[in-house]
Amino acid sequence: MTVHLYLSLIPEALIASELSPEAFGVYYAVGTQKKSRGQAIFFEIDPKFRSDFFNIKEGIERCTMHEDGSPKASIYISVYRVLENVPMKAIGELYLTTQDGRTLKIEKSTKLPEDGDGLHLYREISPVSPMVVSSLGPKSFYELIVKEPTSLIKLPAVCFAEKRLDDLADDPINGLAGDLPYKNVEHLRSCLISLKTKSVMTKMVDRLPINGIPFRMIKNGFYVGNQKKLLYFPLPEEKELVEKYYQWWRSATM
Repeated sequence: MTVHLYLSLIPEALIASELSPEAFGVYYAVGTQKKSRGQAIFFEIDPKFRSDFFNIKEGIERCTMHEDGSPKASIYISVYRVLENVPMKAIGELYLTTQDGRTLKIEKSTKLPEDGDGLHLYREISPVSPMVVSSLGPKSFYELIVKEPTSLIKLPAVCFAEKRLDDLADDPINGLAGDLPYKNVEHLRSCLISLKTKSVMTKMVDRLPINGIPFRMIKNGFYVGNQKKLLYFPLPEEKELVEKYYQWWRSATM
């Protein structure tokens, strides 16, 4: 039976599994009696990937089917400094699984979206997970926290998503919040206004968000990068999600 390698982002882990990506998403999100439920975000990793930092060979050897013939769901190879030690060339498709086990596959794109003139809201996913507002577009934001040599807060690698701000992106003072589900919109407004009035490019909104990542609030997609390269995984537009992936979209908006 084929053994897959998955890089989970919540929590960060490198996992060997005999389950297909869709079956692994169900297992990881819906769980078992010993595991709580929750959405899953993970990459499939090139099965040929090997590294001195991880004992992948032994992990794969231990990933063998059960005596009743059922596949082995997971063997944890590492839960420490995983993202920074997986090269971008080894990262395959991104999978988003809702809390009831619906999985959407996203291919990487060779083109980054335009930055635009408005403000931005980012949810860092791994290895840290704060919610941050910024005047920088995604590529510049990534460069600031990963590649900028003078930055006081620097990460060896990062995965993050840009979230919707709607009218607040252009007018944080008077813009309508609409259906934005953020728990403290006035605090968010205050953080956005500070980007307009102070000489700062980023400001933390929430250091430890606890409500997961509402997929319906993703503005454009997911970004993952290290010192050498940035990858972009665009989320399909709502019209395509409704027409082609309705069951996933319905679950994601519940």
